[in-house]
This record gives sequence, structure tokens and C-alpha cells, in this order.
Amino acid sequence: MKIPFDTRALTAAALALPATLAVAAPVNTDCCAVLELRQYVTYPGTRDTLIDLFEERFIESQEAVGIKVLGQFRDLNDPDHFTWLRGFSSMEARKKALGDFYYGALWKANSKAANATLYDNDDVLLLRPATPGTGFAHDPGLRQAFGAKAPGSLMVAHIYYFAHEVTPGFTGFFERTLMPLFERHGARVLARLVSEKSANTFERLPVRENVNAFVWFAGFPNRAAYDAYLASLGQDHAWRGEWFGQLRKSLARPPDVLMLTPTARSVVH
Repeated sequence: MKIPFDTRALTAAALALPATLAVAAPVNTDCCAVLELRQYVTYPGTRDTLIDLFEERFIESQEAVGIKVLGQFRDLNDPDHFTWLRGFSSMEARKKALGDFYYGALWKANSKAANATLYDNDDVLLLRPATPGTGFAHDPGLRQAFGAKAPGSLMVAHIYYFAHEVTPGFTGFFERTLMPLFERHGARVLARLVSEKSANTFERLPVRENVNAFVWFAGFPNRAAYDAYLASLGQDHAWRGEWFGQLRKSLARPPDVLMLTPTARSVVH
């Protein structure tokens, strides 16, 4: 059962939207009603082998059955960590598309090579846009050809875990208060997502169930820009003196922060 956002942790003033700050509704650029954030652990020395195989054989083949492959990333902090995003128009479309792909000839021909690189591929969050217009856009025209050079930018994914389902109170607080704060200091906020609570209809691929997550992605030109953002944000009196502590107190556990560099063929970069 949903419960209201805990205003004991974040003050009522932060949750109120003054009329002078009202903004127009965002343009809905969401590519996907349902998304998967997939975090894989590869065997040492095999991540690039998996990425090359993925980028050559598993992008267009998934999109041919209706899957939108949004982004592939190396984790800066873990040489054995590969993260990627894909999306679907609905849970029913997800079930059909995954069946078409994983029972298809191309996956059968390449699954042994892919699985040989994987120590663990069960860390999967099932997500949806937090509100209309807060998901990812998908433009395959931004995808480079196989063998191109990686862009060199940095994506940072922040995963906030709550004890209960994320409520409109928190998503509104993030939109009104936290996102403008982060952007003021140099973050380019790309997407805001929450846990999709539907049952997993493709049981062959497990997802992390009973998770209440709010996930936001920010882009930076490079690592230096991200470091400058952190330094600037750390000097902000509102963040340091009020919002940081109140946000952390509202979470069920410390947030995960994934520092991700897009691969050459990642649409999101």
C-alpha cells in the first residue's frame, strides 16, 4: 500500500509549490513506459569482449523485435561492471519482445559466447518514468557505427531506495527543489524513473522485486566537469545545511551512485 511521503524528513515548505514557481508541463519525450536498468558483473578481463559482442550483434537484433536499446556503459569504479538500459512500450510488449529475442536464432547462436563473460547478470531494476516526460528519449540516429570511438562523456546514475513505494510527494519535491539545485551547479539531468511494480512476466530473466527506487541520471562532458559539479554543490548552503541531511534521513539505505562512461554505440551519452 502506498503511504504519503515522509514530511518529517523533508519539510512542508519544500513540498509546497509557490505559484510564482509554477512551470508548464514538460513535453513528453518518453520512449518507453517500462525500462530495465541492468547491471552485470563480468569475469575479470572480459568486459570489453562482452561489449564488442553486444555492440556488434545485440543492438539491432533486439530493436528488430521491438526492444529499444538506450545505452551501454562501463563503470569507472569497477573494471568488471557493465551496465545497460533498454525499454519497452508496455509490460505485455516486454513479454513478447523478450520471448522473440531470447528464443530466437541469433541469441541461440551467440548466447554461449556472451554467457562465458558473465559472472552475474541478475541485478536488474524494472522501472518506469516518474511522471510523463521524465523518461529517456530514443533516437537511433545518434548511434554510431560499430567500431567508432566512445564519446568520452560521463553519465552518473543515482539510485535512492525507500522503505515504501515512491510517492508523488517525493517526485514533486525532486522536480521543484532538488533538480533545479543540481542543474544550477552543472548537472544535466536526463531522466527520472521509479520502480515499476508490475509482476515480472518473463520469469526467465529475474528482476529485483520488492524494491522501491527512485533513479535519476545526469550527464557531464567528462570526469573533470563532474568533479567541478561536486565541488560547487558542496559549497551550496541549502544542500549542505538542509537538503542533503533531510534526503538521506528519508532513505531506507545509502544511495547507489554509478559512474558510467558510454560505450561507442550508446544512444544515451
